[in-house]
Amino acid sequence: MATTLRLALIGPLAAIALVAGDILVPRNTISPELLGASEAFADDDDDDGGGSSSGRSGSYGAGAGWRGGRSLFPFRALLPRRSTPRRSQAVAPAPIRARDEIVGLGFGPAQIEQLTASGFEVLERATMATFNSEVVKLRIPAGVTLDAAREQARTVAPEATIDFNHYFRPEQRAETPCPGTDCLARSVIGWPAAQDWAGACTGGTTIGLVDTAINPEHDAFEGSSIEIIRLSDRKLPESGKQHGTAVAALLVGSATSRTPGLIPGGKLIAVDTFHRAGRQDDRSGAFDLVRALDLLSNRQVQVINLSLAGPPNLLLEETVKKLGGGGIIMVAAAGNDGPKAEPVYPAAYEEVIAVTATDKRKRPYRRAGRGEHIDFAAPGVAVWTAASISGARPKTGTSFAAPFVTAAVALMKASEPALAPEQIRNALTGNAEDLGDPGKDPIFGWGLLNARSICKTEP
Repeated sequence: MATTLRLALIGPLAAIALVAGDILVPRNTISPELLGASEAFADDDDDDGGGSSSGRSGSYGAGAGWRGGRSLFPFRALLPRRSTPRRSQAVAPAPIRARDEIVGLGFGPAQIEQLTASGFEVLERATMATFNSEVVKLRIPAGVTLDAAREQARTVAPEATIDFNHYFRPEQRAETPCPGTDCLARSVIGWPAAQDWAGACTGGTTIGLVDTAINPEHDAFEGSSIEIIRLSDRKLPESGKQHGTAVAALLVGSATSRTPGLIPGGKLIAVDTFHRAGRQDDRSGAFDLVRALDLLSNRQVQVINLSLAGPPNLLLEETVKKLGGGGIIMVAAAGNDGPKAEPVYPAAYEEVIAVTATDKRKRPYRRAGRGEHIDFAAPGVAVWTAASISGARPKTGTSFAAPFVTAAVALMKASEPALAPEQIRNALTGNAEDLGDPGKDPIFGWGLLNARSICKTEP
């Protein structure tokens, strides 16, 4: 009798289950697939103005049979289980370069004419004052591979620097919650409060920033001196404001806001070279990146923050060498691809200060890149800074560690304008807190930034 009743129930229950779906989420957990998010594509643009990440413990959506972490259909256990698990949808890796473009620096007019005659198309060109030459973006001929097109261009113009139009992206990861309402990670390294600075350390150096779009209306920038220049093709969608706003606020956010900057009221020239290519895929081509560096060099900027990363690129390498030789200090994020990942650029170039991230307990950020090119560590886990629309929230990634070193360099230059890049590196090295193996190591570099020695405070 019991067996007959059980079999009679299977049909109706199966129909209910098909309507309801079969996504079961254990109590007190949230499935990324259910909520439409994943770590690689975490969205921090859903600002609630309250300054903290949302922490839902349950929800109900189409096809999802749960609420508050409990199944709405406990009788699902009576039904036969699937013999094979569902396949997870594979996510295609983001492209590392434009599919049909190359870029070149140092083409002559006759060489451009020869290339266009063979099927290349000039998409953009701009003067690079740093080199007294033009940088050109070309579309390759139809039916020709990128490698073949690059070699053809190099044959036509052997003296030019030619490479693919590689993509560079912001170095941030999913948000990490912090225990309180404030996550001023600067306390870990002894960053001085504004009222403690000696007069010589409060300003005088303009910081350059190459990043995504910025929300200039954010409360964090009230009274701040920020100039925003967009270099990316205006026909392309504007990039998201999450990353650029957070980095800019961390550098120069108003002292009276909920996200006081490391140098409140400092002067910032921010160049937006990014565009949005897909869901949260903000990318900058090498063509725009080198133009941004050239622009900041011509504006007499002495320190540039580069919280971005990508593959090696010959045009970027040449530009970095040129600026470094001219005394400009560039600070870049070490990347978030993991300890076993290949070095990312521009951080891995010799002229650039590569910064990795640590948490409040001075432990290395688990996703941070490693290698002999790492120079310093700085707070980069649950760093409290501006959200894109309003309010604030913690941010994680080597993107948010780099600004600490950038701000330190800017204050040192403000205190002693004649300091050369090598002297600044030596000063940072001599005062860093050695966290790993004695001396320089591939995890922390020379060690954790020590802000207590940046500006001598009044006795």
